This record gives sequence, C-alpha cells and structure tokens, in this order.
Amino acid sequence: MNHLQTKLTEHTGITVPVICGPMFPCSNPELIAAVSEAGGLGMIQPMALTSIHKYEFRAGLHHIKSLTDKPVGMNLLLEHAFKKYQVRMDQWIDIALEEGVRFFLTALGDPAGVVERIHDAGGIVYHDVINRKFALKAVDAGVDGLVCVNSSAGGHAGGTGALPLFEELSDLGLPLVCAGGISQPQEARAMIEAGYAGVQMGTRFIASSECNVHPDYHKAIIEAKASDIVLTEKISGVPVAVIGNEAVRKMGTHASGLAKKMLRNPRTKKWMRMYYLVRSMRRLPSASYKGSNYQNFYQGGRSVGGIDEVLSAGEIVKNFEDGLK
Repeated sequence: MNHLQTKLTEHTGITVPVICGPMFPCSNPELIAAVSEAGGLGMIQPMALTSIHKYEFRAGLHHIKSLTDKPVGMNLLLEHAFKKYQVRMDQWIDIALEEGVRFFLTALGDPAGVVERIHDAGGIVYHDVINRKFALKAVDAGVDGLVCVNSSAGGHAGGTGALPLFEELSDLGLPLVCAGGISQPQEARAMIEAGYAGVQMGTRFIASSECNVHPDYHKAIIEAKASDIVLTEKISGVPVAVIGNEAVRKMGTHASGLAKKMLRNPRTKKWMRMYYLVRSMRRLPSASYKGSNYQNFYQGGRSVGGIDEVLSAGEIVKNFEDGLK
C-alpha cells in the first residue's frame, strides 16, 4: 500500500508526507531548502531566520527560493500579548504571502486572527495542539489541519502519547499530523496506517548535515537515549524537552519561588514567560552553535533513541519516501 498520498500532501503540494518541524534556533535556510527539495516540507521559523541566521526576512525567503523551487511552509507563534512581536509577525505574514508561501503552521495562541487572512490569499493553516481543548479552539477558528504534539516530542512537548492523542482528536474531521517520537520510516508508516496524514520531525533533522549546529549538538543527539530526555520549565515557562546533562541538572527543571507564583498567576504568567524566553534566546543559540564547552542546553525529543548517525536531509526524506511506498 502506498502511504505517500495523504491530505497533507494534497494541502501542501509535497510528495512525501514529512514536515521538518520549525525550530528555534536550528531552522537555517539550507536545511529548510534541502528538506523541500527532497520532497518533504521545510518550515521557515522567522525568529531563527532573522535573529539567529541574520537575514532580513524577505532576503532570507529569496535565499531559500534560490536553493529550491519546491513548496516551503512558515511557522507563526501567536504571542498576541506582545504588541511589538505582533506587528512584526503581521509584516512577516504579508511578505511571506507576497513571496508565494501558502502553508502556515500556527502555535501557542488563538489562530482565529490569521486564518481568514491566509485563506483569502489561497493559503492553508494547520495549528499545533497538545489536547482536545486546544484542538476545539483551532477548529472553531477555521484551521485546515492539526499538528498533534505528543509526549515524545522535542521542544514544547505534549502530555499524551501519539496513538491516544489521535484517538482523542480523530473525530474532528481534520487531517492530523503526528509530531513526536519519529526517527525511522517504519514509525512514520505505523502512524499513517493508524490514520495520521503525515509526520513532523525536528530532532531527526537537527542530526542532518545541512543543519549547521555545532558538532557537539549532533554528537549529543547520536549518543542520547530516549530515557535521557527531560522536561524543564526554565526555558520558556512551560515544559520543554531537552537532552538531560550536567548543565540542565545545574539549571534545574522546575520553576520555584517567585517565578513559580508568577507562572501560576494568569495576570503575571506572560511576563515570567517572556523573561524565560528572552534568557533562552541567548542560551539556546550559544549552545547550539558554540558547543558544549559553552552552555550545552540541547533541545531534543525521545526520537533520539533511533538516531545513530548524521545524514543529509535529502537522505532522510528519501529513506522515509522508500519506507512509505
């Protein structure tokens, strides 16, 4: 049975139902383009493109388009509480639409404010969800699909396993993408046979030759086991999956004292989360690009257990293509 044709491939124009998850700071233009060129979907992460890889946004899109003429997508973090970011995000959406981007993955906030705008331009919107509560809000907002972030994901992980999460959301009438715990083609095949329309991978693509992180990051992923992944609140104020090591143990994984109180208070949590995010925007890029002799806070999901070598992004996508035929 051929599992290459799904609602995700129909919505995006890709040939392999594999998304390279948008990653701060790891989504560099060469990785994005290589995944798309191979038939998957490379995802632009605007903060990574502009603040880490130092491209003016439109120029960054032009660079990616110079490397591939295949479809790419874009990630939108909907931090509506922060007005300056909101203004910049609105500008990024306009530019992306002008430059031909038609697939958007929204996260964190309510997508209602951008769905109609993107639909009017002929675009498609999927939304990151971790449970039914957030999925129902996204359905009400009119999204076209859901990326289901499970408990094995890297970055902002969910709390439910891949198959239980599918069962929880499968009656909503939207295509669902499995995000978390996928590093091998047979795992993707099992998820699509279960009913998912595709898979999203981040950690597997960090361990690719086009992802220009420090070799120490690649080494950490290759050497890590699934049991090495821990959740810490000290990156963004909500649980983030990282590879446990001495630096993480020293930092701790739980907010405490005043920070804990502020995160639990609806009126102050956004300010505490902003503090953590600003701090992590300095720490995570330093670790990713300067190596473990600096500060080794490496994001990663439980899929590390199935990754034992660095491959090119094209090889990764081709392996999944072959495994889904």
